[in-house]
Amino acid sequence: MNNLRNKVQLIGNLGLAPEIVSFENGNKLAKVRLATNDFYKNAQGEKVQETQWHSLTAWGKQADVFEKYIKKGQEIAVEGKLVTRSYETKEGEKRFRTEVVVSEVLMLGNKEQEVVEN
Repeated sequence: MNNLRNKVQLIGNLGLAPEIVSFENGNKLAKVRLATNDFYKNAQGEKVQETQWHSLTAWGKQADVFEKYIKKGQEIAVEGKLVTRSYETKEGEKRFRTEVVVSEVLMLGNKEQEVVEN
């Protein structure tokens, strides 16, 4: 059960092309926003779509996959862990950001599916 302590699995579509950051030591970071959709019926019986946006970060091999193969709008499945960090704005306000650090990514929506594990 230790593997279930901080584990997130999401399937959704990329809102924008991945932002890739390359570091001097050769390591790469990919930052993406993933949209997941939920559907339900309201009191009038109408189908309603609710979209949630998730911030993802991927390092190393996963960042390479995002850079080379994953495009805006593409459907993917990710697994990772939730991480919350804080920072200060230029105005001195403390802000918090929660993101999913990706350990595995699976490309969906085409015949060839590739899994990349950390």
